Amino acid sequence: MNTGSGQYLHGLAEHLPAAAPDHRFTLVLPSASENDAPAGWQVVIAPPAARRLSENLAKLWFEQVTFPRACRRLAAGIAFVPYWGSPWQRPCRTVVTVHDIIPLLLPAYRGGSLQRAYTWLVSRTARRAHLVLTDSEASRRDITEHLGIAPGLVHAVLLAADESFRPVADPAELARVRARYALPDRFILYLGGFDVRKNVPRLIQAYARWSRQELPTFGKVGNSEAPHLVIAGKLPAADTSFTPDPRRVATEEGVADQVHFTGWVDEADKPALYSLASLFAFPSLYEGFGLPAAEAAACGTPVLTSNRSSLPEAAPSAILVDPEDVNAIATGLNESLRLPRSIGPAASRTWKDTTHKTLQVLLTP
Repeated sequence: MNTGSGQYLHGLAEHLPAAAPDHRFTLVLPSASENDAPAGWQVVIAPPAARRLSENLAKLWFEQVTFPRACRRLAAGIAFVPYWGSPWQRPCRTVVTVHDIIPLLLPAYRGGSLQRAYTWLVSRTARRAHLVLTDSEASRRDITEHLGIAPGLVHAVLLAADESFRPVADPAELARVRARYALPDRFILYLGGFDVRKNVPRLIQAYARWSRQELPTFGKVGNSEAPHLVIAGKLPAADTSFTPDPRRVATEEGVADQVHFTGWVDEADKPALYSLASLFAFPSLYEGFGLPAAEAAACGTPVLTSNRSSLPEAAPSAILVDPEDVNAIATGLNESLRLPRSIGPAASRTWKDTTHKTLQVLLTP
């Protein structure tokens, strides 16, 4: 649930049955869990492979053997695969969601030989699907160009922030979240992962330049003390080129006392966290959609994000910067902190809208 693909599945599972009451929805799973039965869904636990397999092979067996067999046994009209892993042998009309093609676009994400072989396989199974869904027009363009799928077969349906992401005004809730994560009075917020495409080191470097007022175009930000930087999310277990440790970068930049690390943030605390922030900064190098930017905008928080991939679609009211230019990010921080709080266009998108548009694609003849 806490990953983007998990939120996608949760949002659709919650709203699809109500959007199409005349249809039967079945969730095919490789194993049982107490949270497997969303309202309006039948759940089928597929039998495991005949012999014990490694985790990776078990996943592949489920996608390529178990799932299509279950679809045939159920006489399904549509096989909907909500992530990049559809079956080679289509059991019926097959629709796959390809959130992004990061392993094809970013060399750091290509992995070893097994991961590259899997990417090769799912690239070809996506071409065999009847239709492809994706989360943004930017991703749709990438998919048609790099997977060689006809543009008419790839449909972009923008995602939405969950309905819980709205401005939080309750003083008790704001005080609870502030105390739980030891938040400073005013702060710029980053919330997300720490792999290299998230670009957190450049954000810290830009914050350091901004806080030292190193660019001549900078002006004062109000009359009070400049906001600190809050980095939220589970920190990397190791400091590597793929997962650079932001604590090291903050120390190297001389701003360790101005940068706060919250660690993991519970989903229920995120609306208040966004609402407390003066600015949400998300200068990612690439996103299939970028839900955190949409969530922050829905909470009325000004957003600074990248001018590439899907991010201009995720937060249409955001200030956009070149994520590879530290000076541009620093200038963007300065400009964004002058913006008033307001509900951005992203708040008008709902999961009901996303579900109805997804359903239209699923039922396309």
